[in-house]
Amino acid sequence: MPLQARLPMPHDGQNGGRNDKRTDGQGMAGRIAAGLVDRMDRILAETAPVAEITDVARVLSVGNGIARIAGFPDLRADELVVFAGGQTGIASSLATDRIGVIVLGDSVGIRPGDKVHRTRRVVDTPVGAALLGRVVDAMGQPIDGAGPLQCRDRAPIERAAPPIMHRAPVSVPLQTGIKAIDAAVPIGRGQRELIVGDRQSGKTAIAVDTILNQRDTGVISIYCAIGQRASAVARVIDSLRKGGALERTIVVVAGGEDAPGLQFIAPYAATAMAEHFMDEGRDVLIVYDDLTRHARAYRELSLLLRRPPGREAYPGDIFYIHSRLLERATPLREEHGGGSLTALPVIETQAQNISAFIPTNLISITDGQIYLSPSLFEKGRLPAIDIGTSVSRVGGKAQLPAFRAVAGDLRLYYAQFEELETFARFGTQIDAETRQRLDRGLRVREILKQREHHLLEVADQIAALLAATEGLFDAIPADRVSDAGLHAARAARRTCPEICDAIEGGAPLDPAQRAALITAMQAALTGFYPDDSHSPRREGVGDADA
Repeated sequence: MPLQARLPMPHDGQNGGRNDKRTDGQGMAGRIAAGLVDRMDRILAETAPVAEITDVARVLSVGNGIARIAGFPDLRADELVVFAGGQTGIASSLATDRIGVIVLGDSVGIRPGDKVHRTRRVVDTPVGAALLGRVVDAMGQPIDGAGPLQCRDRAPIERAAPPIMHRAPVSVPLQTGIKAIDAAVPIGRGQRELIVGDRQSGKTAIAVDTILNQRDTGVISIYCAIGQRASAVARVIDSLRKGGALERTIVVVAGGEDAPGLQFIAPYAATAMAEHFMDEGRDVLIVYDDLTRHARAYRELSLLLRRPPGREAYPGDIFYIHSRLLERATPLREEHGGGSLTALPVIETQAQNISAFIPTNLISITDGQIYLSPSLFEKGRLPAIDIGTSVSRVGGKAQLPAFRAVAGDLRLYYAQFEELETFARFGTQIDAETRQRLDRGLRVREILKQREHHLLEVADQIAALLAATEGLFDAIPADRVSDAGLHAARAARRTCPEICDAIEGGAPLDPAQRAALITAMQAALTGFYPDDSHSPRREGVGDADA
């Protein structure tokens, strides 16, 4: 029998009331059910799941900043991976059964069996003007407590060095404000000049003074601290703040307490920040302090990754990691932006051994070196720059013409003086000419002494060196030469301001200007001579033709 035939009809007289109530109840339940179904459809439509295919690996082991994972058959070298706890790492050693990952940060929260996700990108860092005046870590995160960064752009920390045809010759000087460097070991914008010396010999002081001296030049500075103590970095930041240089400087810190992976990527991140400004056509100075600790951090990572050790236990590619970093420093041609990146890498030697593995590597990569001698430091000859060992292979071409005219033969003259001084210590008889050369060389050495953070303008340096080489200080006691040099430089600027401005503008120093400067300084130094009868003016020393 059909279903309709067996159902009671609504007009059935016997059960009509109950059927009406049942029908009303069923209709209400149906409407409620229909409403629930519609509401569930809307919720599902709003929260529809999106299918996403991801590669997931597992941690096999972890320790000492290195994690070994398995499960990524096509992971790329230097690709960034993310662990379950949010930590990141760089894929370094790729093998068929396991992958060695350099953990960027604390690896305490990583456990064997944790999931690992790949990102299909390399490590990058924020770049831009918002970084100026800030202190950040190797990942570009602020650590100065001044709030979040407002950087819209990011750049990978690794980038190929500019091609040869994009590079311009080094032609513009980078003044450090230090007489011994600007006169004898000049640095040009786009140059790579190594600062090398034993521990506590003044390497960082020279780098910081160079940053401070860029206050009126428009040069942006980046100080990258690698493996340094927190107290040492705090002193550098304080010096930059007091010198008014912090607002145009970026400080990148990977301290000695940080993971070796962060110490390894810190200089590359700092270089990426610098290249952003270079691509905009600006001049940038970057200091790596220091690459000895950077090499040690990479050696530690390489040994933990089971890579075969080489000389002094360093891996075979230690030269490559520094060369690919420093080759990114260069001046660019105008058609490619016209900016420049000057690099001052710092290296620490042990017992003055500059022939060790890492120092010789970096000397061969860079365009010269400033060598700081511990023996000079102990004698109080600050800055303790050994002019005979220091060299600048390209900076002389960028030196101002007036500087070349005054200090062109300074290195040779100073080397001859030191050789004469060595023989004079034996007590041999010395003729009058040799004695005069020794006395003048001693005063040239005194005039090259300079206190930390006591920087000089170009014209002041040229005036002081001109007075020393022309013999204006010969009759002044050696212990007063430093003060006499400052007094003579001030007198030259006060008496001959047009000449000083022309010198700083790059004009050559002609004989008439040279004679005018000497005359002005002679008149100002009268009070420094113990007896006016011995002044250079009366003896004919210091004439323009001398």
